[in-house]
Amino acid sequence: MLLRFRTVVAAAMLTVAAYATAVEVNGGHPDTYVVRKGDTLWDIAGRFLQKPWLWPEIWQANPQVANPHLIYPGDVLSLAYLDRVTAQPGPRQEAPVTGVPLAQVEPFLKQLSVVDSIEQLPYVVGLEDNRLRATGGQTAYVRLADAQVGQRWAVVRPTVRYAQPKPTEDLTANGDVTPGSGNLWKAFSAPNHRRGVLGYELAKVGTGTITQVAGGKTEASTLVLDNASGGREVRAGDRLVPVEATPYDLQFSPHVPAAGVEGVDVRVLAVTDMFSTGGPRDVIAISAGRAQGVDNGTVFSLWRQGSHVAHRMKFPGSSRMDDSVSTGAGRVSLPDEYAAHAMVFRTFDNVSYALVMQGVKPVRVGYSALHPDAK
Repeated sequence: MLLRFRTVVAAAMLTVAAYATAVEVNGGHPDTYVVRKGDTLWDIAGRFLQKPWLWPEIWQANPQVANPHLIYPGDVLSLAYLDRVTAQPGPRQEAPVTGVPLAQVEPFLKQLSVVDSIEQLPYVVGLEDNRLRATGGQTAYVRLADAQVGQRWAVVRPTVRYAQPKPTEDLTANGDVTPGSGNLWKAFSAPNHRRGVLGYELAKVGTGTITQVAGGKTEASTLVLDNASGGREVRAGDRLVPVEATPYDLQFSPHVPAAGVEGVDVRVLAVTDMFSTGGPRDVIAISAGRAQGVDNGTVFSLWRQGSHVAHRMKFPGSSRMDDSVSTGAGRVSLPDEYAAHAMVFRTFDNVSYALVMQGVKPVRVGYSALHPDAK
């Protein structure tokens, strides 16, 4: 499955915003293709089209198919003409072919969320037997207003604060910013003009159920942790949020960014579980969300900003560094470089998480997120 995933993700990932662009078809294609069980739209598009993100709108231009986003095994795809794609409906005896099923990407996703503030979140104040850490089957004591027996809560840990111009700042156990943690990004993150806090990341630690509420002399409610928790130990200072029934969509329909995203300086804020660099199937955080028009399935191309190298032919004695993130006298500015494509799978107000799908080089913090067809 993983090997197939690697080839599939290198193909179609997007839905085009307009049908005006002409389709390009790979050479050596057959005249027709019969959709088979197990195919996906991005499978087929990547197999035959040089710009696979044009596929859904081209399909929509064919009145033979009632729903342009659903194709079925047995449908016949005509590839007889380079400038025209037509479809002949087949039998409707099997489930339709959709976009990207959650099952194909879920193993790579992370249990992360983003909130605007952590100050008002309920929190863990202590653990049974005065333990330093607790795990499944053990008890945590929490400060929780209006707690009710039987309520389900997720235990989460604030990890970083997303902001601009510093992409991330590490948080202490109390949720405070670690002094100086954002300074290291100055070395390789190109300057940007956006300012302000974008949100606080919460990493899921575990889940539990309220079994006793505060009252009388007791000021904390009792939370019994599930045996199948998040794989981390709970500690005092961890926060609580309600358990989400369906944190992810069941399938994703890849598409280009909405018009409102154009002109927004979108950057890679972090690479999950990595220091600063990631590649295919790594999760990244980007500096745009629902407020900017980003939704699940939005696909970006990620670009390394052109470096500014010392002009040694003109200034052979220069001591300037060669890979500067800002321009200046005695430097030559180089072009931006394409790195990879990424698909958004979870959005918040000003931050989104995306999965790096296909790339030609590693993705780093500070890279720009542009339209997938950017050059």
